[in-house]
Amino acid sequence: MDRLLQLDDVTKRFGPVTAVDGISFAVERGEVLGFLGPNGAGKTTTMRIVTGYLPASSGSVTVCGFDVLRQPIEVKRRVGYLPEGAPAYGDMSPAGLLGFVADLRGLKGPERKRRLEKVVEQLQLEAVLQRPIETLSKGFKRRVGLAQAILADPEVLILDEPTDGLDPNQKHEVRQLLDEMAGEKAIVISTHILEEVEAVCSRAIIVSQGRIVADDEPAALMARSRYHNAVELRVEQGKAETVGACLARLPGVASVEPGDAVNGQAALRALPREGGDILAEVRDAVAREGIQISELNVERGRLDEVFRQLTT
Repeated sequence: MDRLLQLDDVTKRFGPVTAVDGISFAVERGEVLGFLGPNGAGKTTTMRIVTGYLPASSGSVTVCGFDVLRQPIEVKRRVGYLPEGAPAYGDMSPAGLLGFVADLRGLKGPERKRRLEKVVEQLQLEAVLQRPIETLSKGFKRRVGLAQAILADPEVLILDEPTDGLDPNQKHEVRQLLDEMAGEKAIVISTHILEEVEAVCSRAIIVSQGRIVADDEPAALMARSRYHNAVELRVEQGKAETVGACLARLPGVASVEPGDAVNGQAALRALPREGGDILAEVRDAVAREGIQISELNVERGRLDEVFRQLTT
């Protein structure tokens, strides 16, 4: 694969505080990397180092083979960046800002026109193109910020909370856009929204106190959850105690958790030992009791639980 981003032992100190502590990772073309961590973990600082906004205290970063410190212009030609909060000139219109960014990026002639029209369409900015940015909703401001980031069709996209402030429909549209672009780029998304990682990321890195504590595919991280392969079922409320006792005796079941009753149906969750597959075991045990199951589901695991385990 084509490696577009490489960090080697990157550290950033602010006086006595070490915000980023020896982080190393690479991102290939076609990867969408979710970069996760609690507040203060070093996510935004790392993104700023990658884009050249901040210098590292030590270590190195290369983008498409160019060193961020020694070849900053070449790096910036290849990076699109959506900073935290999507700062913009409030008195400019989206049309004015995008035109300004196009000039800075050196876009000219038919290509300039084509790229401007494309990002306006992709981010659905037609209705607000001539309005001052300071008058726009938070969601539209975020979309303008994303539009400027992708305007020059960069090979590397660094996006800090790209769907912050968007409604569910807008989030879905942005995720679709990222999915469409992913094949030809390396995309790094710093986010607090764990469902976003499941939806669009092919890989996730979790950082805590400036260090990487996990680096894997989202499905593999969810498999670390105690809820991985847990079986949820609903039965008549009067049968819940019998079913719960039956499931608790099964060799593959570690524990049984009760859920809320809805419309006379009780919920139960059987948690497996060491993430084992207990679906058939649970289903057969309830059938032997002669009890009808109204609903049956198997959980993939919970990324939020794994996140808490690794960062607290």
